Amino acid sequence: MKESLKAGFTFGLISGVITTVGLMVGLHAGTHSKLAVMGGVLTIAIADAFSDALGVHVSEEYKNKSSTRQVWEATLATLASKAVFALTFLVPVLLLDLPAAIIAAVAWGLSLICILSYAIARAVGEKPIKVVMEHLTIAIAVIVMTHYLGDWVAATFGEVR
Repeated sequence: MKESLKAGFTFGLISGVITTVGLMVGLHAGTHSKLAVMGGVLTIAIADAFSDALGVHVSEEYKNKSSTRQVWEATLATLASKAVFALTFLVPVLLLDLPAAIIAAVAWGLSLICILSYAIARAVGEKPIKVVMEHLTIAIAVIVMTHYLGDWVAATFGEVR
């Protein structure tokens, strides 16, 4: 796989997983609303995917080390992987009750991070356990913080209309 595609794919996957799971956990804690969680996932899949893709695009242009083709490959790979991986989190929300869906989404997200982290570690010659644990620690920190942030918003602002 081309480096530009790898860069966009890995960025989109990791960003898609962490952003989507964090948002889902926070929205669930704050609202306990399936509709809010579904709307959040769809928003991530569209708005955040385009935002990240543009960020990668601008960053690659600024580096001025990639061809125009490579810049666009990284951009489109980021957009596609972020959108597709974010949308996979709708599956448990559509099939399960919300608390079970959140647990399934967290498990799915952490599994994806483990798989990608292991592959990255192998590709760069690092110890997989070190890389996997580093990435899982960050993801779990996001999950914990967004859960408590959702609790805080619910407790502080209650039902805001």
